[in-house]
Amino acid sequence: MCQLLGMNCNVPTDVTFSFSGFAQRGGHTDHHADGWGIAFFEGSGLRHFVDHQAACDSPVAELIRRYPIRSRNVIAHIRKATQGEVALENCHPFVRELWGCYWVFAHNGDLKNFHPRLHGSFHPVGSTDSELAFCWLLQELAKSHAGVPSVQELTLTLRELTPRIAAHGPFNFMLSNGQALWTHCSTNLFYVERRHPFSHAHLADEDVSIDFARNTSPQDRVAVIVTAPLTTNETWVQMAADELKVFVDGAAAG
Repeated sequence: MCQLLGMNCNVPTDVTFSFSGFAQRGGHTDHHADGWGIAFFEGSGLRHFVDHQAACDSPVAELIRRYPIRSRNVIAHIRKATQGEVALENCHPFVRELWGCYWVFAHNGDLKNFHPRLHGSFHPVGSTDSELAFCWLLQELAKSHAGVPSVQELTLTLRELTPRIAAHGPFNFMLSNGQALWTHCSTNLFYVERRHPFSHAHLADEDVSIDFARNTSPQDRVAVIVTAPLTTNETWVQMAADELKVFVDGAAAG
């Protein structure tokens, strides 16, 4: 299946260190070579890059590894196709507008016999179960709330909606509107919260280390969430099966 990477911070932070190791799993250290993508929130705007090439070979991925885009919420994905051909329109993350802001979604899993009725403004462009699930989630969120809900209200609604999709198969996902990052674990998701005092970290997929203390302030907080731990010398927390967690300002909030 695919792999997910998310970052949530209290100040704009670049994800190049984590993405560098993550991208190696897109065809070099792992077999997820059917496309990739990444989305960065910047204020109310969004930078969104996808490519149907393997992340380890993609010139666009090389740009991201060398260009330190700073963001408080990032979602990235490397694809191992289970449903839908290898094509640009099937690359995650997917993006839609709701309540006047961008929403970004990426999924790892395989949903069987999932055919929800879509009758609102959200319809898939590609042929993946993932984009279909995203469209249904946004449709149901829009039906549940007349206006823009709080992070806490959204979390409660997602906890009601998610099991209805997860009943069809593994539904590891990441979702963000730029305010928070929601993650759901069906099989594997791990996270680490980096805060003062910061230390060194060494990537598992590349011989690269970084001293976070040289690039941060004591007030900085960064949460990184991923399918499998990215570093070999940090303490990663494994999420429980069927757990939905929201990250706000670089820390788990529920």
